[in-house]
Amino acid sequence: MTAQTRHPQTPHTSPAGEDTFARFGPLTALVPDEVVTHTLATDVPLPDGRTLALLTLDNDLDHSRPTTLGPATLIELGKALQAQRGRAAAGEIAALAVTGKPYFLAAGADLSAVGNLRDPEHCRLMAELGHEAYGLLADLGVPTFAFINGVALGGGLELALACTYRTVSAAASGIGLPEAFLGLVPGWGGVHRLPRLVGPEAALAVMVENPLANNRTLDGPAAHRLGIADALFGSADFLECSTAWAASVLDGTAAVERAHAVDPADPAVAARWAAAAAAARAFVEAKTSNAAPAPAKVIELVEAGRDLTGRESAELECRALTELMRSPQFHDTVYAFLDLVQKRSKRPAGAPDRRLARPVTKVGVVGAGLMAGQLALLFAKALKVPVVITDIDQARVDQGLARIQAEIATLEAKGRLSSDAANRTRALVTGSVSREGFADADVVIEAVFEDLAVKRRVFAEVEAVVSPACVLATNTSSLSVTDMAAGLAHPERVVGFHFFNPVAAMPLVEIVRAPHTSEEVLATAFGLAGQLRKTAVLVKDAPAFVANRILLRLMGEVQNAFDDGTPAEVADNALRPMGLPMSPFTLLAMVGIPVAQHVTESLHAAFGDRFRVSANLQALVDAGVRGLWETDADGARSIPASTLALLAFGDSPSTAEELLARTQDALAEEIGLMLAEGVVAGPEEIDLCMILGAGWPMHLGGITPYLDRVGASERVNGHRFHPER
Repeated sequence: MTAQTRHPQTPHTSPAGEDTFARFGPLTALVPDEVVTHTLATDVPLPDGRTLALLTLDNDLDHSRPTTLGPATLIELGKALQAQRGRAAAGEIAALAVTGKPYFLAAGADLSAVGNLRDPEHCRLMAELGHEAYGLLADLGVPTFAFINGVALGGGLELALACTYRTVSAAASGIGLPEAFLGLVPGWGGVHRLPRLVGPEAALAVMVENPLANNRTLDGPAAHRLGIADALFGSADFLECSTAWAASVLDGTAAVERAHAVDPADPAVAARWAAAAAAARAFVEAKTSNAAPAPAKVIELVEAGRDLTGRESAELECRALTELMRSPQFHDTVYAFLDLVQKRSKRPAGAPDRRLARPVTKVGVVGAGLMAGQLALLFAKALKVPVVITDIDQARVDQGLARIQAEIATLEAKGRLSSDAANRTRALVTGSVSREGFADADVVIEAVFEDLAVKRRVFAEVEAVVSPACVLATNTSSLSVTDMAAGLAHPERVVGFHFFNPVAAMPLVEIVRAPHTSEEVLATAFGLAGQLRKTAVLVKDAPAFVANRILLRLMGEVQNAFDDGTPAEVADNALRPMGLPMSPFTLLAMVGIPVAQHVTESLHAAFGDRFRVSANLQALVDAGVRGLWETDADGARSIPASTLALLAFGDSPSTAEELLARTQDALAEEIGLMLAEGVVAGPEEIDLCMILGAGWPMHLGGITPYLDRVGASERVNGHRFHPER
């Protein structure tokens, strides 16, 4: 790049000498611990002799710490932009560009800062502060550019959208507007600018569908394809290429075409706008049962904003942010997302010293079925070490290897694995009918049928050939790890390593410590989970551990009500106010009726009639019925007559309200008992397991705050799980 010179920044003042951003000063006192993202200004000479002012956002920390946007950060950015606007008016600069430190443009608003705001006036100020700063980018007097070099989430992407033009790195990831997931709206101009730039359909997908689909984000190429960015460049020389492209835009040699941009005044666009909003509403209703206010508010703002100016939309956005920042759903989300998923998950309660972990250079997987194949592929991809699978005959081994190879081919075809990575992964996975292939493995995990006798036999066979230091892990979902290790020469080497299905997508691993499990084995399990990019939660060896035990109690209450005579539609819809990702009977079909029945039998044996074994479910298992509902071509669902003929019902139906309250109380009871039993360190671990392993909605803030909020905790246990909240 051409030579650069630093340009000192001075606060812009109004003609009366008053700092425009002074009124936002009280916000900084409310967030004394903000990690400030500073605005560093540099002058970049352009080929024609003019000057580009380059602003770089940097929090002066290591590259792993995201840059975020708190009050002090936005005030500093605003003042820097005011200074540059003065230079633009004086003809000192021809354009301005904003970029970030390596890997980050900005990861959005500082949630710890925003989460501390409760007073409506402070919430309103925070909303207006973003608009005040970003408005300068939109009206600087010269063209403005955003060079999206990495993560650009929420307010970070809105900052880019406020610019005249945008480039993006091909290596960038984490691009999106996740506010609906967090209980807010893209309230710094995103709901107004994005639909005009990429069309209402794509905009609502980015602002509503992606956040509610496990907070899915875009990478650089996807953002370019959608039209969010005008140009795409490689990462190696991204800043140089972006600067050269900006120069060519300024001198007119580069044309900027926006094929997806729309004019809201066009009647055809207005029709698309309404249809996109209706589709988004249907999506939200299906996904959350409208239990979360933020997604609906996003759609409302997009609809209203079609006929508004940017300034008029900003007023609505500020009102919406002020309202939502004070909502219980937002503060519950801050607890769930920031305190649990972002912070507590990185410091697992009870985890041993990581220095005790043993290196893993080879992994064995006992079994070649669907779950075993998923595990083998995950280990090979993430660890890049040899993985060998075994089964009882060559046909099963060959079938398992074929499934793994087919999945690698699919990932390669979708661009999720490069050709080189795909070939390396294929070479790492092998199969055998002999346990001898495990002789030099550091970890062997079993993924065979949920039968204690079978699993004990497998471990005995494996222990006979592996080294004394080899860790034996079980992926059991409900059986006793202690009983599994009984009879082994070294029971201290056995640990539970419970994944959730689908293995590649679900972020949770329940690490189960049996009484004899050693600290070194436990440390190895936690280290392995980290290498696999999974969140590990330490749990005591107890039937069904955490997530499955709670889910089966929930599903059991609904099944019991159905068996007792509650109509199927009433039973399956009674929990809709919770906003769960799927109804109990839909979840039952996904888990598999035989699997659910097997786990329920294990829980019944351990805990009695709190987990009632359903005769109706057993009838479905015996008949090979895979789900209760059948859906016709029009989307209407019903129970087939042949299925109904298998079932018998009582004469004690419940209303939806009664079943909801009874299920809430059952969950509060079960969690209270689990904490008393010491299954986990505290309610936070229960919440983390349910969010990451069972898809518990983020806006509910974890299952224990939800049960506190609806009064179930006090009704059943006499106290709240979180007395301080």
